[in-house]
Amino acid sequence: MIDGLINSVNLASVLGVSNSTVDTWVKSGKIKPRKKDKHYFYFFFNDLDFPDTKSMSNSTWDSEHLIKPLREYKSIELFAGAGGLALGLENAGFKHVALNEFDKDACETLRNNFKTAEILEEDIHNIDFSKYKGIIDFISGGFPCQAFSYAGNQKGFDDTRGTLFFELARAIKEVQPKVFLGENVKGLLNHDNGKTFETISKVIDELGYYLVPPRILKAVMYKVPQKRERIFLVGIRKDLADRVTFHWPSPYKAVMTLRDAFYPGELYKTEVPKSEGQKYPKRKEEILSLVPQGGNWKNLPINLQKEFMKGSFNLGGGKTGIARRLSLDEPSLTLTCAPAQKQTERCHPLETRPLTVREYARIQTFPDEWTFAGNLTSQYKQIGNAVPVNLAEAMGHSLIHLLNDIEQLD
Repeated sequence: MIDGLINSVNLASVLGVSNSTVDTWVKSGKIKPRKKDKHYFYFFFNDLDFPDTKSMSNSTWDSEHLIKPLREYKSIELFAGAGGLALGLENAGFKHVALNEFDKDACETLRNNFKTAEILEEDIHNIDFSKYKGIIDFISGGFPCQAFSYAGNQKGFDDTRGTLFFELARAIKEVQPKVFLGENVKGLLNHDNGKTFETISKVIDELGYYLVPPRILKAVMYKVPQKRERIFLVGIRKDLADRVTFHWPSPYKAVMTLRDAFYPGELYKTEVPKSEGQKYPKRKEEILSLVPQGGNWKNLPINLQKEFMKGSFNLGGGKTGIARRLSLDEPSLTLTCAPAQKQTERCHPLETRPLTVREYARIQTFPDEWTFAGNLTSQYKQIGNAVPVNLAEAMGHSLIHLLNDIEQLD
C-alpha cells in the first residue's frame, strides 16, 4: 500500500474475494478507483466501506504489540514443526518450557533456534503430560487434521481416538492449562459437513473448557506478505471463562507484498540473503521466462499453452497456479511444501526460477537468522507448513492480554 492506496488485487486478498469480483464492483460503481494503470485499479483505503478495510484503517496493532505479560507465562507447544507458531508466541512474551515434534529435521531446527526450551523429539502418543500440571499456563498446537471416525456413536472424547487432535485433547486434560490455542486449515470448519468440528467442540466442552467462537484469520491482514488463511481455536478453562473475554487481534494497517519481503522496508532492513533453491529443467525455464509478473500459463502463446499443459489443456477450471509467476506488488500465494510443483508454481517475480529457502522464510516472516536443518526438500517442507511468525505474534499478544486479565482476577 503506497500513500494510502491499495491496488485491486491486494484489496481482493483482504476481502477474500476474486480479482474478477473487484472488477465487477468497479464496473457497477460499488467502489470507485482513484487511478488505474496497466495492471491494477487503485483505491484510497479510507474510501472503502468494508468491515475488513475499516478494521485495518482503525487498527490498534501498535498498542496491542506493547502488551507485556504480568508474569512469566509458561507454555508447551505440540506439533511444533519449524517453530513459526512457537516463535511468534515467544515474541509476544510466552516462555516455552517444551516443544514437541516428531520429524527429525524439524527437531534439529527447533534445537538450533530455541536455546532454552526442552525439545521433545518423540511420538506424541508416548509422552506423559501430567508432570506439567500446575506448572504450565498455556498449551498450543497446530494439530494435523486426520480423518475422524464417528460410526454414529457420538462418544465425544473417545470418538477422536486415533487422531492427533485426541493427543492435543489428552495433553489439555492432563495439564489443565488456563488457556489453549489450536490452529488448523480453514477447511476444518466444514470438514465432513461440519461433523468433525462438531466433535471437536464437544470434546473441548467435555474437557471443561469454553471454546471461543473460532475465526479464520487472513495472514495478509497481519503483516504477512502471503495469501494464507488459518483457523484458530481458543479455549478458556470454565472456572475462568465467565469472568474474562478474549479479544481477537487487530489487523495491521497495510498490506505487505513481495517487495516488502525481498527488499529493505517495513518488514526487513536488508535485501533477502542469497540461499539455496530448486532449479527448473531447461525447457520449463524457457517457457516460464515468457510469463509476466502476476501471470500464469494463460499468458503464454497458444502453442506453448498446449505444450506446457498437455492433457489438462482442455480440462475445465482456471488452474491459475500452473506456470504462475508471482508479482512484487502483491503478497505471495499460499506457500506449499515445494515451490516448483506444476500445480502450485511459485516462480520468482523477476528471475525465472523457484523461490529460494530464504525467500520462502521471509514470506513466512521468519527472521533471517532462523536456520533450517535438513536437505533442501526438508527445508521447503518445514517452512511451507509453518504458521507465519507475524500472524502468530499478533495472536500471542491477544492471548497474553487474556492471561493478564486472568492473572488479575484474584
